[in-house]
Amino acid sequence: MKNHKTLGEYIIENQKDFQYTTGELSRLLSSIKLAAKVVNHEVNKAGLVDILGNAGDTNIQGEDQQKLDIYANEAFMRTLSNREIVCGIASEEEDDFVIIEGKNRSHDNKYIVLIDPLDGSSNIDVNVSVGTIFSIYRRVTPIGTPVTKEDFLQPGNLQVAAGYVVYGTSTMLVYTTGHGVNGFTLNPALGTFYLSHPSMKFPENGNIYSINEGYYVHFPQGVKDYLKYCQEEEGDRPYSARYIGSLVSDFHRNMIKGGVYIYPTSSKAPQGKLRLLYECNPIAFLAEQAGGWASDGYKRILEIKPTELHQRVPIFVGSKNMVADAEKFMAKYPQDADY
Repeated sequence: MKNHKTLGEYIIENQKDFQYTTGELSRLLSSIKLAAKVVNHEVNKAGLVDILGNAGDTNIQGEDQQKLDIYANEAFMRTLSNREIVCGIASEEEDDFVIIEGKNRSHDNKYIVLIDPLDGSSNIDVNVSVGTIFSIYRRVTPIGTPVTKEDFLQPGNLQVAAGYVVYGTSTMLVYTTGHGVNGFTLNPALGTFYLSHPSMKFPENGNIYSINEGYYVHFPQGVKDYLKYCQEEEGDRPYSARYIGSLVSDFHRNMIKGGVYIYPTSSKAPQGKLRLLYECNPIAFLAEQAGGWASDGYKRILEIKPTELHQRVPIFVGSKNMVADAEKFMAKYPQDADY
């Protein structure tokens, strides 16, 4: 990869594309890069040291926390806090948002970060790819004052940057600042991310559908009908079913190969399972920037106004035409989504 740009070089060269060119956003992305390398190092030691398994606690959603959940959360919180480049952080692993007050300047920073530190962590024990998802906004409350919940409850169409890190056979950082999507692969020998996947795009059509079909009997009728459509032998169908169970990994594969990822409502999860702020909004921003689409089955994910930090919503995300087909089936069973 010696002829490829490094992530640091790319960020600096493209700083002009940021709406606000103070350099603060560039330093923020560099901090996320650093924390990702720290987490990657720990993930790759899984099985060699005592970092596998359940930590014995639950998070705010009532889910069992894995040891690596806690480690990744601490790594990102520590890195973002110590560099004094954000005024607030909200994490899927924290009960509430965290106010960051600088040592030299009080509450002067402009950006807040929302993060899922280790998506798919239940898969770590069996050596399946996991990831980190992040979302960045400009605060809406006055600079110089402590951040409030209002700063975090912004619709996804106001994100200034979003991305994910996938810790797999190779480790990649993929992000957007609203000017397309680019992927950077970590060279572990040098500890440097290099531009490996410029201008990533979803194929408009795909032949992969990703959903946990084990919950089929609990799905809404529109989802059941769409799955039957995917399995019919007609034209370029049946589609292939591919489901890893790590959102980052499933989304990453579908963006490269063409496909749709679905996590709908169900009788077991009436509001859906994925978090709007930590998972759905950043993934939707990336999807749209890569020529794909993201919907809750009825409306655009990025237009949903959040009402709480850990709000859950259903999501249909991926190749534009596949999401549109799924929405047609959902439209036959209209319902008022109460988020």
